[in-house]
Formats: sequence, C-alpha cells, structure tokens
Amino acid sequence: PAPRFFCATPLSAHARIELPEALAHHALRVLRMKDGEALTLFDGAGGEYPAVLEVQGKAGYARLGDFEPREAELAGRIVLAQGLPSGDKMDWVVEKAVELGAAQVCPIAAQRSVPQLSGARLDKRLAHWRRVAQSASEQCGRNRLMDVDEPRTLAQWLAGPARGLRLLCHPEAETDLAGRLRGDAGLRAQPALTLLVGPEGGWSDQELEQARAAGVEAVRFGPRVLRTETAGLALIAASCAVLGW
Repeated sequence: PAPRFFCATPLSAHARIELPEALAHHALRVLRMKDGEALTLFDGAGGEYPAVLEVQGKAGYARLGDFEPREAELAGRIVLAQGLPSGDKMDWVVEKAVELGAAQVCPIAAQRSVPQLSGARLDKRLAHWRRVAQSASEQCGRNRLMDVDEPRTLAQWLAGPARGLRLLCHPEAETDLAGRLRGDAGLRAQPALTLLVGPEGGWSDQELEQARAAGVEAVRFGPRVLRTETAGLALIAASCAVLGW
C-alpha cells in the first residue's frame, strides 16, 4: 500500500499542494520516496486522498486524486482517562489507543502519578503525545486523529462535561466489566463510553470518592491485576468486543 501521511494543509480533489516541510522531509529524506510515487494524504476530518508525489529540488508536492470517504472508526465513542504513568509508558498507551479506535485519551495527573508535569515541560510532552497519535493514525489506517487532552487532575477532569457511561477500573469492584456493559440500553441510545485507569499506585481513596460522587461506576476486569499501561488498552478491546463496536 502507498505510504499514508497526515497533512494539516486543506485538501481538495485534484488540487496540487506543496507538502509541509516536516512531511516532505519524512517522505523524501527518511522514506526516500521518488518523483511519481503514490502516497495517500488525509487531513483528520475524515476520508482520504490518493496522490502522486512530485519532487522539485528539496521541495515536495502532491497532486491529489478523487476524495475517498473511507473510514476506520468504531461504532461508538470510547474515551480513555489514563492516570499518568512513569517513564515513556504514556507513548505506548497513546499509540495503542489510536490503533484500538479510541476517540480521545485524557491524561490524568493522579495523586499517585510519578510524573508531575507543568509549564514548558507539560507543553513539550503534550506535543509529543499528539505526534505519536498522528503517526499511529498514519500507520493503522485511521483518517481521523485521536484527541490527546491536556493533563489535569481527576477533580478538574470530573468537573468537565460528562458524556455517556463512565467506568473506573478497580480490582475490588463488585461488578465486572462485561456484566455492566451487556444489555445497557443507554449505550445503545448514546454509544459513548469512558474508561478510567489509575497510575502505577492506583487511585487514592480521595480520588475514588470523587469519582463515585460524580456518578462514575467502579468495575473489575478479571482475577489478575494488570499494569497501568496494559489495563486501559485491555478494557478498550474487551468493551468493543462485548458491545459489538
């Protein structure tokens, strides 16, 4: 298949556009694509454009073909509210959440999160995660970019607008994930699901109470305790399977 690239430049059928510098560098210098080779461009609004690469010196251009309204989205909207893990684990979570079809990842600066980001360091990490999401979309065939929200505390996130069913993963919860999802008429009427996963140390008692007071329900997922970078992704995949999304 032709290499796929996200292009922030407005796209339209049969147009000839100059490729943005970073995109041109990746195509010409990294992938070593040649004049006349095929590529596919998408702008994140849905659908894609087959195109032909034109090389002029160090600049790259694309001559677009007909718009193709191809989509690779889930039947419902899944949001992962992920307690910030240590190291570079968030890169993995963002990349795989894109591949699994999540619409949004919301990094949560939980009380037990090791990284505490602010200022320029926060801006740098957020920009990096969004580049990871973009690259993952190019690789997996999605034509819509998954949103990576700005990190915030759980209380700040809970104060925002709520949409659909919100479930918090907790190993001691009485209700299991599959049992809670099966036969939920509300999810059929409004196919939107948010999954909350704590950092390595889990949610604090205060955070659990905040979530409960905000109407978030706790569910368990199997008899084993999963690592934070595994739990959210497993929950997304299992939810999609149970709901037929």
